[in-house]
Amino acid sequence: MKRYLAIGCVMGLLGIAIGSTSSQWLDSTVQTAGNAYAVQPGVAAGVAPTRNWAVQPGAGNSLTPEEQTNIYVYEHANPSVVNINTRSVQIDRFFMMQREAEGSGSGAIIDKQGHILTNFHVVDGANQVEVTLASNKTYPAVLVGEDKEHDIAVLKIEAPPEELAPLVIGTSEKLRVGQRVYVLGNPFGWDGTLTTGIISSLNRDLPSRVPGRVMKSLIQTDAAMNPGNSGGPMLNTNGEMIGMCVAIATKTGQNAGVGFAIPIDRIKVIVPELIAHGHVVRADIGITHVMETESGLVIARVAPNGPADKAGLQGFRKIVQRRQQGPVIYETETVDRSHADRILAVDGEEMHTGVRFRDKIWEYKPGDVVQLTIERDGRQVELPVTLEAE
Repeated sequence: MKRYLAIGCVMGLLGIAIGSTSSQWLDSTVQTAGNAYAVQPGVAAGVAPTRNWAVQPGAGNSLTPEEQTNIYVYEHANPSVVNINTRSVQIDRFFMMQREAEGSGSGAIIDKQGHILTNFHVVDGANQVEVTLASNKTYPAVLVGEDKEHDIAVLKIEAPPEELAPLVIGTSEKLRVGQRVYVLGNPFGWDGTLTTGIISSLNRDLPSRVPGRVMKSLIQTDAAMNPGNSGGPMLNTNGEMIGMCVAIATKTGQNAGVGFAIPIDRIKVIVPELIAHGHVVRADIGITHVMETESGLVIARVAPNGPADKAGLQGFRKIVQRRQQGPVIYETETVDRSHADRILAVDGEEMHTGVRFRDKIWEYKPGDVVQLTIERDGRQVELPVTLEAE
């Protein structure tokens, strides 16, 4: 059976300011809607701590523990979830006319400064963005930063701090298949909609919006996601955000029981850079081309005065030969590959493909030193390289 993946507003239909802001978001105890909430010590991530639930007298039918947990998650998280509406101008290629298009998605308040976390594809190409809070107050939003590859964007609204209830941020490090999760957002524009399910798998890979790239290690769930859920939070039974809804697997464009979310631990790394720089600042080693072989990567070209060049790494050599015939001088250019260095490993990890080599370098930050194991003139050499900003 063919499998169809939809990513984007159909596919995906469905950190925080540097300094004081970032520490606020990443604290284990987060102030939400005026109440401090913290996971009990020793409780595994994503597992609800013991609570003393009591049904009020005269409340009617008693609630089951499962229902009580559902209500707890909704009431604690819903004030932090927003509705995002966009407007854009598109060109009708057939009639060569402009037409206005509208879109919608979800997002989460992540600090008192008004930063909103959502998917890049929710706001991609938008000329106007508006954010509606759970209180039904609407504010214009500006795009602060974006990462198309990981489908993450950060917006900012100018709202009074007392109207902003930052979502409690959890961790995705210890998630387990079978764990109960919740999806909260605005499917079909219906705000404050909660669905529930389980983590049905982990470490799923999907094609990125950047050609040739992959979104790795996504969370798979059977919790219903539909158009408008994109950018909304995935929550655990503590009411903590453990992921961000990004895509569904579907044949019809509607929920088919398989949805995907970006792990929150990845988002924690990317968001602070988006707020500080507007984009992700990646490390660069200054090697622009490599040739894949069965025994490592042969360096084809290094950037002049880049990190690899400064460290003494060698690529292909261009040899220019000149010959004169009468008054005319002819030049011929050949490439000598015999002296090019061959990369065998980076910090002990063997390298076999150019994609993995690039991804490995991107795991570091500018200023980090990586140890390259190379082969030069038939012998192995350990060569340190100090990475720079891309």
